Amino acid sequence: MKLVTFRNPAGEERSGWIHGNGVVDMNKASGGKLPVRLLDLLNGFEAGMDLIRSLHRENIQPTHSLPEVTLLAPIPKPPSVRDFVSFETHIQNATRRTNQPMPQEWYEIPVFYFTNHHAIVGPDQPVQRPRKCAKLDYELELACVIGKEGRNIKASDADDYIAGYMIFNDWTARDLQAQEMKVNLGPAKGKDFATATGPYLVTKDELEPYRVNDRYDLEMKAFVNGKLLSQGNFKTVHYTFAQMIERASEDTTLYPGDVIGSGTVGFGCLLELGPETHRWLEPGDEVELTITGLGSLRNRVI
Repeated sequence: MKLVTFRNPAGEERSGWIHGNGVVDMNKASGGKLPVRLLDLLNGFEAGMDLIRSLHRENIQPTHSLPEVTLLAPIPKPPSVRDFVSFETHIQNATRRTNQPMPQEWYEIPVFYFTNHHAIVGPDQPVQRPRKCAKLDYELELACVIGKEGRNIKASDADDYIAGYMIFNDWTARDLQAQEMKVNLGPAKGKDFATATGPYLVTKDELEPYRVNDRYDLEMKAFVNGKLLSQGNFKTVHYTFAQMIERASEDTTLYPGDVIGSGTVGFGCLLELGPETHRWLEPGDEVELTITGLGSLRNRVI
């Protein structure tokens, strides 16, 4: 199931699921039994999905055609967003480009940072380059969304806490990031302005055909102005989402709607590719991320 948040022709923010070339408004289709917001669905996710699947089996017709609506970020205001650094090739490339040693602690624990959960951007929404930024970068990632509350979750149980997956673009102001991290804090302002997610929250069952043991065989690509720049595969991830969830929930509680980013796939950003491949992003550039099974996420820099 591809769950979405959208703006209907009346300008109202609603939620539902993709059905053919349209979208079903879950609140209207269920006669008010399902909530208006996707975040509220996550707070009773298993029961809500049972009802959605029942309605879907009845072949209920779309409430709107896709051209009639504007897709927004699946969870426009998540309770929190944690982003990990889980691909070995990415951190090797990044440290090499910045003349830093590869931290051996990376092999000991999955590491994450908190980003701004109030700066979520959806598909086809513009991303404003920070005023003091001259080195704007995209980062090709995917994210999972937590579907039920949990604390001290073991990796072996973590899959039960995942509601689904979506594309995740961790936009970065590299010059701001480099300056603040010299003080051994951050990234903060370097990541504070935008994180793009969408276009759908894809439930786990849809990715089962791509499962390879505890990972997924998902091709990941990034295009700038239609030119393919980055290409990788999620199956190369070093730390799985299960390991990330175990780390994130250690001595703290995860809540429905919390977003956990995978970190950038190897060669999934301009920092890794270097200026010999492409300049930093500028206003007018269009960045499109595609991931097998998760669709396409496109944003233009302004």
